[in-house]
Amino acid sequence: MKRTVSSLADGREIIYFDHDSAPQRELHDPRTLDPVSTASQMRHDPVLDEWVIMASHRQHRIYHPPTTDCPLCPSTSERHTEIPSSDYDVVVFENRFPSLSMNAVGDEVPSLPPLVESRAGVGRCEVVCFTSDHDAAFATLKPEHARLVVDTWADRTTALGELPGVAQVFPFENRGAAIGVTLGHPHGQIYAYPYVTPKSRQMLGNASRYHERTGRNLFADVLAGERESGARVVVSSEHWTAFVPAASRWPVEVQLYPNRRVLDIPSLTDAERDDFAVLYLDVLQRLDALYDMPLPYVAAWHQAPVSDPLRDHAYLHLQVSSIQRSADKLKYLAGSETGMGAFITDVLPEDVAERLRAAGS
Repeated sequence: MKRTVSSLADGREIIYFDHDSAPQRELHDPRTLDPVSTASQMRHDPVLDEWVIMASHRQHRIYHPPTTDCPLCPSTSERHTEIPSSDYDVVVFENRFPSLSMNAVGDEVPSLPPLVESRAGVGRCEVVCFTSDHDAAFATLKPEHARLVVDTWADRTTALGELPGVAQVFPFENRGAAIGVTLGHPHGQIYAYPYVTPKSRQMLGNASRYHERTGRNLFADVLAGERESGARVVVSSEHWTAFVPAASRWPVEVQLYPNRRVLDIPSLTDAERDDFAVLYLDVLQRLDALYDMPLPYVAAWHQAPVSDPLRDHAYLHLQVSSIQRSADKLKYLAGSETGMGAFITDVLPEDVAERLRAAGS
């Protein structure tokens, strides 16, 4: 893998991750850009004990531009984009409209009640462009290119985890307008949070208590149970297992676990990374075949926090979930889900697993 680091016109970092055979990339960004906002702030909800990020400047981010104005496509002599080069394999750059910034100063909020703490939204948000082909998708990448994306995630997990104040690194992909994606180019993001997120805290807390009772790892036993049952396993390989969780919250949900417990993406071996690329592409193609349409989804990596007392209870896995409950219907988070966090699903996990297994035949 070739790794080339440069800067955009406003000082944001951009990194090209290319196959060894790729040519030298154009690095100069000739644009004139406004400074990146440093106004992000966080407020602590004392009732739920959760941080909420305030990033009002994101209201002005680019929203569904025509393909000819896509900011994630390579630059041309007529139009300069976020990527100065005329081509790339995989590229990562700091978000122009970040929810978190290492330069965040936040605004003073004198009217906050005493129980609500406020801090600058210090962290980092990156965009990961999976390919220069605007009309592609992760599911259409070749295995060797998908492997390059995995190596990119590993690189960024390590680098972002070394930034001062970063507590958790979260690579993810939002796909499809129904999910809320505002740019159609195949891409994902990486958030480097200054705190451990609520979902991770809950999962690791449960895993810690489970270990105290049994001496075993919660995630490993969940995986072992699914592999032994087989009823919800979609596809498996030497190094990975993809299954529909028995208590899925979403109409379509698949989790991908390495068969060997590791804490984070950088800990995966070359063989595990190669195997993941093949199996993940298989899963994504099955998902698109489910309703004979590009399935909207969120693909979220769960990996160990950078530094946390419960870090060693983690188990790396990827959760792919979709709100598409039929070819023409979406699952909306209504009263029970939004008000109480109590999910109700209209689809049995066993039925989804069977349909996904059939989609690969």
